[in-house]
Amino acid sequence: METKKRILLVEDDPNFGPMLRDFLKLNNYDVVLATNGIEGLEKFKNNEFDLILLDVMMPYKDGFTLASEIRKYNEDVPIIFITARTMKEDVIKGYQSGADDYITKPFDSEVLLYKINSLISRGAKITEKKPEQTTYQIGDFHFDSKLRLLKYKDEDPQKLSPKEAKLLKLLAEHKNDLMLREKALTQIWMDDNYFTSRSMDVYIAKLRKYLSKDPKVAIVNIHGEGFRLVDEAEN
Repeated sequence: METKKRILLVEDDPNFGPMLRDFLKLNNYDVVLATNGIEGLEKFKNNEFDLILLDVMMPYKDGFTLASEIRKYNEDVPIIFITARTMKEDVIKGYQSGADDYITKPFDSEVLLYKINSLISRGAKITEKKPEQTTYQIGDFHFDSKLRLLKYKDEDPQKLSPKEAKLLKLLAEHKNDLMLREKALTQIWMDDNYFTSRSMDVYIAKLRKYLSKDPKVAIVNIHGEGFRLVDEAEN
């Protein structure tokens, strides 16, 4: 039996939200409804979704802000805005915040279904075509994230802990670019708070110690944003 695709619907209208949720359920989708931006972000962080439907005007956190925050954690999940705001500036802002589509109310429900099906199918094809990378070259280090082995030149490899390996893999995927602190905390520690943040700093210190053998490699702190794994061999 095929698993239903899961949609996060973030809509504060007490009539329209449940109505749209029930319509999507009738069309074989598993739908989670959130009624404001803060609740929407929490549900997104704690579950896996195939697509996000967002209203723009919501209490506590608007849709543009929520879409931007979702993109920090997941660059690929399709996002569709459903809103009554039709100004060109709003449409542009929606796409700039990370949306894949922007639908204005009132809309044809069959058109919405077509767009949802299209975006989910496209996302599935991209995932199928993109096998997960497990080996990385970082300066004179060879890192196998699957085996959790970090090898410097011809020395015996260092066996990393699961969290060390996940964190180094995320840094390696963003090599010479910014890795957002929130992204690492959400994906590895499953929460972004003071204690998990301090825990991550301890793991960053451990990775710095391992990588210190190569003077061309460094983990740089980007204040208030995250970290950057610098590999001067590629600059």
